[in-house]
Amino acid sequence: MPDISSLFGGGSQADRFDDSDQFVPEHLPDLDAFLDGHRVLEGDDHVAVHRVARELFEDRGVYDVTFGYNLARLNLDRRHPDAGFRYAEDRDDPSVLRAEFTPTTPFCPQSKTLTVGAFRAWNGLADRHDYDRVRVRVAPMHQQAGAINAELDAMDAGDAQAETDGSTTDAGTPTDERDDESDPESLSLSEGFEAALNRLSGEKQ
Repeated sequence: MPDISSLFGGGSQADRFDDSDQFVPEHLPDLDAFLDGHRVLEGDDHVAVHRVARELFEDRGVYDVTFGYNLARLNLDRRHPDAGFRYAEDRDDPSVLRAEFTPTTPFCPQSKTLTVGAFRAWNGLADRHDYDRVRVRVAPMHQQAGAINAELDAMDAGDAQAETDGSTTDAGTPTDERDDESDPESLSLSEGFEAALNRLSGEKQ
């Protein structure tokens, strides 16, 4: 998918983005409690993991629709030096990767969609990296961090293998207001109609 923002000027890409093989700490978000005390990835280790993230996000369509690019590219965008992903290996289990996403603003409406998409990409394509499990969270600066992270925590505790069927929604499309569609107890219109017919048939008998 092309970089939509480049179609409207704003300088050359060389001016606006760091090189994908660079680790520039001042262009990355600060660490928060989710990563504190764990082995934070820096330098080449960070670059290598983030390269995998870019490939997985490309395959699963984890795109920031505001900027029109692969979400992993936010790490390189000099216009937003406090946004993007930071990574750490769990101190008790190095086979578990922790990934924390800091959005560009505390009220970013895509934060839930993007972090859920990132979780599904990492754990649904587990054969593409060396970690047994990847935990994803949004930084506490976001106004809905508690609710978003509670949902991610519930997904994390479940069987991530369920995400490998490739039936996920395009994570670049805002779906934050569609939570009712994923409610396992809700019925579609056709299912409700069929249930009503079955009840009527039973009453006539």
